[in-house]
Amino acid sequence: MPDETVRSASYTVSCEDYVHVVEFSPFDCGSPASLLAYGGNQYVVVGTCRFKVSTVIQQTDQSVVRVLTFWRCTSLQGDSPAPTHIDELVQVFCTAAADRKVRLWTSDLQNNCDVKVMEGHTSYINHLVFEPAEGKQIASVSDDHTCRVWNLDGNETISFRLRSPGVSVCWHPEDICKLMVAEKKGTIRFYDLVTQHAILSLDSGQVPLMSADWCLTNTIKVGAVVANDWVIWDITRSSYPLEKRPAHVDKARHFRWSRANENLFATTGYPGKINSQLLVHHLGHPQPVMIGSASVGAGLSWHRTLPLCVIGGDRKLFFWMTEM
Repeated sequence: MPDETVRSASYTVSCEDYVHVVEFSPFDCGSPASLLAYGGNQYVVVGTCRFKVSTVIQQTDQSVVRVLTFWRCTSLQGDSPAPTHIDELVQVFCTAAADRKVRLWTSDLQNNCDVKVMEGHTSYINHLVFEPAEGKQIASVSDDHTCRVWNLDGNETISFRLRSPGVSVCWHPEDICKLMVAEKKGTIRFYDLVTQHAILSLDSGQVPLMSADWCLTNTIKVGAVVANDWVIWDITRSSYPLEKRPAHVDKARHFRWSRANENLFATTGYPGKINSQLLVHHLGHPQPVMIGSASVGAGLSWHRTLPLCVIGGDRKLFFWMTEM
C-alpha cells in the first residue's frame, strides 16, 4: 500500500535563480497576504503569498521588489512592524552573503531601497536573526568561530568567541537579553547580553550539529539536527537531549519549529543531490507525519500562523501544507 505520509509539494513557484535560503516574515503585514523573501546567487526577492484558511493554497503573487546583492545570499531575516496596509509597508531585512558581509536593507517595496554594509566576520556567515521585540539589533554566527551582535547603525556592539563554527543563532522571543548560539561541535549555549557571559549550555553528545532552533511558543524546548538525527531538549530538565531519533540517511541539514504548533517541527536532508528530503515531525508520533522531497532543496521556513512550510530549490519554491 502507498505511504500516505509521502506527499508532493502542495504548490510550487518558479524562480529565476537557484534558491539558497527562504524565509517567511514573522510579522502581520496588514493584509490577507504573507510576505516571503528568498535569496539566490545574485539577488534577494521579496514577494507576497496568499493562502486560504481551509489550508488550500489560493494564489501566490509574483515578486514585489528585487534587490541585487552581487554575491550569493547565504542567510536572510526580515523585520518590520505591522503596517495598516501592505502598500504602506517599509520592509527592513538583513542578508548575509558569500563575501562575509552582513547587509541591512530598508525598502518601501517599490523603487526606493537603502543598504548598510556591516563588516567584521572573516569567514562564511551561517545564520543571522533580528532581535524580535523591537528589531533594533541583529545577531550573526560564522565559521570564524564568532557570534556578533550589531545595531542598526551598522556597528558591532558585542562579540562572543566560540569553540567551533557557529551554525544557528536565536533570540528569546520575550527577553531581548537572552541569546542562543549553536556550534557545529554539538554544543548550544545561552548568553546573557548584559553580563556577556554564558548562563546555560546543552550538549548533543554527537557531531556535527548543523542547525538548531528555539521553540518560540514554548521556550523550554530546543531542537536541533545532529549527524543523521533530530534531538530535542527540555532546558528545565537536563543539558542532554530528552528525545533523539534518526531522521535522514544522508545527514540532516535544517531544523525549524512550527510557529503555529509547539509540537510540530520540520527537518531537511543535506542538499547537493538530485533530491533533498523534507520531513515534518510531531512529538506525539514516533514516525514523521509527512515526507516530501525537492530538487536540490535549500533553506526551510514556517508560515507565521499556518501549518505550512517552504523550502527552496533549483529555480523553485516548494510549499507543503500539513496537519496541526
